[in-house]
Amino acid sequence: MKTLFQYNWQVRDDWFLWCQDIPEEELLKERVGGVGNILYTLFHIIDVEQSWIHFMKTQQDLGEPPFEEYSSLEKVKALSARFHEEVEPFVLSWTDEMELRTNTVINSDGQSTTLKHGEIMRHILAHEIHHIGQLSIWAREMGRKPVTANLIFRGLYK
Repeated sequence: MKTLFQYNWQVRDDWFLWCQDIPEEELLKERVGGVGNILYTLFHIIDVEQSWIHFMKTQQDLGEPPFEEYSSLEKVKALSARFHEEVEPFVLSWTDEMELRTNTVINSDGQSTTLKHGEIMRHILAHEIHHIGQLSIWAREMGRKPVTANLIFRGLYK
């Protein structure tokens, strides 16, 4: 699981590099599908990762920060770096014993649900991979080559 988090972080950084050549208007342009635009998608995956990990650690839901305060590539990158300071130590300290720890959450129907930490961690991974796929579709619609989604050749198994 740690390897997949490291994979997501590498791919995210690759997307940040990819975005550097894109005008800000294109990064903020509303698109079909996903959560609306490229920059908000990156912001969203960063927020979801940090929010769930913070929740597992503290049982507190911080809510989503206002996107308006982060609506530039540099601000989203800085947010990613700031949140990564909390996320990375938690991920790298992951043990088998943490798999079955639980948190109680209120689902979208207002019902209380107990989730295992292993389930939450895998949700975080799948969530980011899902949205990275959306970024790839938008890149192709723009006539640009997307970031590779290949896990192999990233040096993650050295």
